[in-house]
Amino acid sequence: MTLLSSAPGGASVARKAPSAPAPPPRRKQGGVILAVPALVWYLVFMVGPLVAIFVIAALRWPGMLQPVSFAGLQNVRTVLADPVFMDAVTNTAVQLVVALPLMIVGAYMLGYYVAQQPPGHRVLRYLLFIPGLISTPAKAMVFYAVLSPDGLFNGALDKVGLGSLADAWLASPSTALACLIVLDVWSGIGFTAVLFAARLGSVPDEIGEAAQLDGAGHWRAMWRIHFPVIRDFVGVVTMLQFLWTLFGSAQNVLLLTQGGPGSSSTTLSFLVYQKAFIAADLGYSQTVGVFLFLVGLAGLLTIRRVFRQNY
Repeated sequence: MTLLSSAPGGASVARKAPSAPAPPPRRKQGGVILAVPALVWYLVFMVGPLVAIFVIAALRWPGMLQPVSFAGLQNVRTVLADPVFMDAVTNTAVQLVVALPLMIVGAYMLGYYVAQQPPGHRVLRYLLFIPGLISTPAKAMVFYAVLSPDGLFNGALDKVGLGSLADAWLASPSTALACLIVLDVWSGIGFTAVLFAARLGSVPDEIGEAAQLDGAGHWRAMWRIHFPVIRDFVGVVTMLQFLWTLFGSAQNVLLLTQGGPGSSSTTLSFLVYQKAFIAADLGYSQTVGVFLFLVGLAGLLTIRRVFRQNY
């Protein structure tokens, strides 16, 4: 549309009216439509089970085919008064405090060594990755063969004259949890080291060369130069291993110790399985599941804060 405006001297000047804003492109609307199936999938299979945990935790449900009644906070009181739950909390805390630092620190040092490309570093990458390729039942069978009363470890102790130190390692209250921690570290340290080596390999060579010119040795370059550069990646890997240790320990406990002797190796994740599928107490099980979820959320937020970049 053309508008008339007065110019100095009384003459009329024609000028074009501003055009209306263009409609949004159809591509963005199509992208939103394509995202709907993924959103529905997330709501049904991610948010849905999370909501179900909180709902079932408030129910009295003695089995899948049994009648359900509302329990309110009774399940919470029952769980907090149960000494087995307190043992599971203690065992899980010990497992995280011991296994996580050993795994992350050891994997970072191994990854740094591999990233320096020593002789045979390609073969070493494959060797470190092997535990990640072995199924969990196979790992449990290997550890059972090593740590059983007549296993390889006790046989080796007897061969070197230390037979008096032999023990039923997986059946002793003082060593069962330690054996599970060793299995966790052995299973995860090689795979994590390969991840660290891949990330360290992307650090510019100029950083390492500058550190060498300043007289920094490998130890100082590893912790003072390269570690701050990949600090955020260390945080991501630590969060992944934290979640795996917290939620994935049930399978090792189930295959090797069944939570025993007594409750000396019972963890929170195994307690969820035990109460749901063995004791058929779904309300108790999901109450522990809610506690486990809150611990995982708090742990993730703490790790994120500790390993965030300072610049």
